[in-house]
Amino acid sequence: MVVAVVLLTVERERINEVAETLAAMRGVAEVYSVAGRYDLAAILRVRTNDELADLVTAQMLKLPGIVHSETLIAFRAYSRHDLEAAFSLGPEG
Repeated sequence: MVVAVVLLTVERERINEVAETLAAMRGVAEVYSVAGRYDLAAILRVRTNDELADLVTAQMLKLPGIVHSETLIAFRAYSRHDLEAAFSLGPEG
């Protein structure tokens, strides 16, 4: 599985519209409204790099209102949930 974070700068009056459209796209797992330099952060999960390229360039970046994007491709996932599951020895008792 290929995972990427896409950081987006969006025209202010279109942030909600763009977020809702992105959230409905196949391959977009989550969309967050964020504070700071970017307006939205989208988490993408697809099977291949080709699917990622298509989703970002052919679909997402053609949406009206997106001014700038930065795509970060994940190499490895580190999450508390995954680490706790890996070290869990089962129920205590």
